Amino acid sequence: MIAAMISKVIGLLYKSPLSNIIGSLGMGYTSLAQNAYMILLMIASFSIPQAVSKLISERIALKDYRNAHKFFKGAMIYAMVIGGVVGLFCLFGAGLIIPQNQKDAIPALQILAPTIFLSGILGVFRGYFQAYRNMMPTSISQIIEQVFNAAVSLLAAWGFINAFSDGTENSIAKWGAAGSTVGTGAGVVTALAFMLLVYGVNRRKILHRVEKDHRHQEESYKEIFRVIILVVSPIILSAFVYNVNAYINFSDILGRRGGDAAQIGILYAEYATYFMTIINIPLTLSSTAPTSMIPEVSALYATGDIEATRECIDQTVQLSMVVSAPCAMGLAVLAQPIVFLLYGNSTGLAANLLILGSFSILLNGMSNISNGVLQAIGQQRIPVITAAIALVVDIVVVVVLLFTTNLGVYALLIAMVIYSVVVCVLNDRAMKKYLQYKNPWKEGYLYPILASVPMGIVAGCICYGLNIFVKSNFICLIVSIPVAAVVYLFAYLIISKPSESQLRRIPGGSYLIRIAEKLPFWQNN
Repeated sequence: MIAAMISKVIGLLYKSPLSNIIGSLGMGYTSLAQNAYMILLMIASFSIPQAVSKLISERIALKDYRNAHKFFKGAMIYAMVIGGVVGLFCLFGAGLIIPQNQKDAIPALQILAPTIFLSGILGVFRGYFQAYRNMMPTSISQIIEQVFNAAVSLLAAWGFINAFSDGTENSIAKWGAAGSTVGTGAGVVTALAFMLLVYGVNRRKILHRVEKDHRHQEESYKEIFRVIILVVSPIILSAFVYNVNAYINFSDILGRRGGDAAQIGILYAEYATYFMTIINIPLTLSSTAPTSMIPEVSALYATGDIEATRECIDQTVQLSMVVSAPCAMGLAVLAQPIVFLLYGNSTGLAANLLILGSFSILLNGMSNISNGVLQAIGQQRIPVITAAIALVVDIVVVVVLLFTTNLGVYALLIAMVIYSVVVCVLNDRAMKKYLQYKNPWKEGYLYPILASVPMGIVAGCICYGLNIFVKSNFICLIVSIPVAAVVYLFAYLIISKPSESQLRRIPGGSYLIRIAEKLPFWQNN
């Protein structure tokens, strides 16, 4: 979780200077290319780490190391073949994906084609080590990936503008966006090199386990590919449907309604780059919990321990919400200073979206956990069905709101919230059916939300009060955020009264325990 947070913060920070280099229109083109790339990545390899982690962890739980390693090799072949095909489509078919009125985003998408192929290979390595419940290689590789992504994106954007642009706004936006996507590929290449190094160091130990395993019959590659496809396909479809809805809404529906192409590009930058980049930080944090949970839930469910499976889910919910609730409150209260500090050329639309949409962080956290649980227990088809139903509802809501009201981009925000609600409700029903699972509403959701209320009040009072005397968003935020975090910690300890084991699961838990032990009102239950 810490690595995911660091990676997202790096991704957030570098986009501020990038927007100064290529402008709001260029950021719109970059976001359009990146979102189209993500949809193709869903098809090619995005589900690979989860699938590999699930399949291999089930075999490791049974000490079937021979077939666990063979699944690793089968997944590698699958990722290379599918990634190669999708990468070629991205290179030669980019014009079919990018909307007609946003053609200047095509070069940015084409540059991402090789990255699709390499991402699949990287995903297999990450999933393999996650299956052994070793998250360290994945965590370090994520940080390395973002560091190189940020550095190369800025340099390449500047270089492309100087080398290919004719100096006009559209030309700067086009080539700046193209250069910025070079960084994505550089990050993946560097992360892959690191994972290859880690695998090389551990290869002898891995192969030794495989050679000592004589108890299990080796599965054929035909069976392995069949299982991989059965597991991967539902995950791909659910993730694809989840990510394609915003792309369809903005690029297709807004385009069909009419409007200036440049203005649509700028709106896309406000929504997809500024707003979504900021809100994706807590979303990523909340999604790391279910991702790391999948191997453990799969292993527990495979051994038939349903009670332990439910306890594991409870722990994941509590961990996710302890992080998500204060993030949602903090972003809502401090939206304007955060947006204008990071993106000085913003029109202010992103800040308004953040104020209204920050609570969707909680909904997305709930939907991510339920998706992960259902995939882990072998019910991969259910997230696909719920995502498809939610997508239909989402598109209907967007069309109705766009063509009957003047809400504009806010219609997309409303639809995003409704989409998450539909997924949460349907997935919750499925979890009750297959696991007799009941959400820990009080401990998991209510306590973190209540604790975030005084935190939000303190953050707002300090930030906006200080701003009266100090006209610096940076100083106001750097003073108010740490104080607010301390208030949240104290409020959560008072309201929730968590045990030592519960605190230890939170990032930095050992430090929290030391603090809690010094407080007279905290008792280790």
